[in-house]
Amino acid sequence: MLWLIAIVLGIVQGIGEFLPISSSGHLIIVRWLLGWDTAIAQAGDHVDIALDVALHVGTLVAVLVYFFRDWLSLTTNGLTKGLKTKEGKMFWYLVAATIPGGMAGLALESFIDKFVRSQPLIIAAGFAGMGIVLYYVDKKSAQTINFERITFGNAMLIGLFQAAALIPGVSRSGITMTAARLLGFTREAAARFSFLLATPIIAGAALKHARDILHNIASPLFVVGAITSAIVGLICIKFLLRYLQRNSFAVFAAYRICMALVICAVYLFRQ
Repeated sequence: MLWLIAIVLGIVQGIGEFLPISSSGHLIIVRWLLGWDTAIAQAGDHVDIALDVALHVGTLVAVLVYFFRDWLSLTTNGLTKGLKTKEGKMFWYLVAATIPGGMAGLALESFIDKFVRSQPLIIAAGFAGMGIVLYYVDKKSAQTINFERITFGNAMLIGLFQAAALIPGVSRSGITMTAARLLGFTREAAARFSFLLATPIIAGAALKHARDILHNIASPLFVVGAITSAIVGLICIKFLLRYLQRNSFAVFAAYRICMALVICAVYLFRQ
């Protein structure tokens, strides 16, 4: 059973982390819908921790592998040439834009874990609300800013919006892509910047649990969950960047609203 859970949650994490549909919301709801919280609890806290860390490690590997050349160029230029090159500027833009989300996470994570993650209707509201906003902003906004024209102000505003992703159902990629579209980014540029901005956030989450990673790295469940989320994550990054070259975010907005309705229906049925 735990093997199946690791594989399914790995798939969910890989899809939800990079498509604008909320990985945290889906992980909570999938476990709730399928009754897996009990099975994981019975296996012990170490299993729950191992799975959670493995999924984040997997998506970190995915984004690092896909954007390896980008990050090599950004880091090299940022640390050696500072703001003298566009790659150096982008590196420091990403560093600065990570700060608001990181600070919000440190301040509010325990509150969110305690009072929000166990509330399906709040998560459903996050799904639906973000879906409506994503659709409206994407439909009404121009596409005039490509990746090379991103400014420091653009980056910081997107970073501020990223803090809202702490609420399960909102979606880190969803809120950052929406903010980018609001500023007039092309859809592909919005996705690319969102993925690069995800890297330090996911890395920070992984480093926070470095001890757990070292303790569980040889665990078969850890390996299965990490590999699954990494492979699926790579596929989703490539898919979305290509998809958005010719298509809008409408399908993801519609999916989010449908998911919210399903959550509400199941919640009412179980009362």
